[in-house]
Amino acid sequence: MRPLFHPPIEDVTVEGILHALSDPVRVAIFSNLANSDCAYNCSTFLNVTEKKIPKSTLSHHFKALREAGLIRAERRGVEMHNTSRCREIESRFPGLIAAIINAHKAQMTSTQAAGKKKAPRKGKSSK
Repeated sequence: MRPLFHPPIEDVTVEGILHALSDPVRVAIFSNLANSDCAYNCSTFLNVTEKKIPKSTLSHHFKALREAGLIRAERRGVEMHNTSRCREIESRFPGLIAAIINAHKAQMTSTQAAGKKKAPRKGKSSK
């Protein structure tokens, strides 16, 4: 197996972080990892959105997060266990991750509230 690439914290950039978190699935995955103290395998996030995400697509998302320096992955048998690198990133860019996570929470809250306010659509009735 190839070794996994984890950039040194000195090579992690704000641009790389923002690019990796510009995808809604990746920001949801990272938000869950950042708010946890334990490692999760990739399959934990198959249902992170309304639609089930294919494993190959999840692998792509985790690779993007790992190469941006946001997560650390460790192989355990056939599974990959992922943890956030929040402490390291906080030391390099104080307040950045907290601001992104808080903005994501606010966006999710407002999106959910807007969804509840919409009137249900009426289906066509057959005669």
